[in-house]
Amino acid sequence: MDIKTASALRRLRLVSAPEAVSFLLLLVCSVLKRTTDFNAVPVMGMVHGILFVLYVIFWADAWNRAKWPLKTAALYFVLSVLPAGGFFAERRLRREAENAVNAAIASRVRQEEAFKA
Repeated sequence: MDIKTASALRRLRLVSAPEAVSFLLLLVCSVLKRTTDFNAVPVMGMVHGILFVLYVIFWADAWNRAKWPLKTAALYFVLSVLPAGGFFAERRLRREAENAVNAAIASRVRQEEAFKA
């Protein structure tokens, strides 16, 4: 995995959890708006909208760079529209990044051993 692909996955991972939190807070604000006089929906709506747009931009970039199959790309997109889906996306992306780093380290070790032989 090259550095640009790793960076794209990292950006997507870093925005997924805040996007999920903002979605949950927006849902709470919507309930509070209808049950009390508290109305934070305009502010939370804007915050969530910005984070969602960033998620979609970073998702498209990660899909393009990581060459995900359609099924994987669709999964990450569906997770973005579920209230707690961003947390699951973040965990999967973290595992994917760790696996890529481990594979890169193993490849480098094999190259060094082949060079020494």
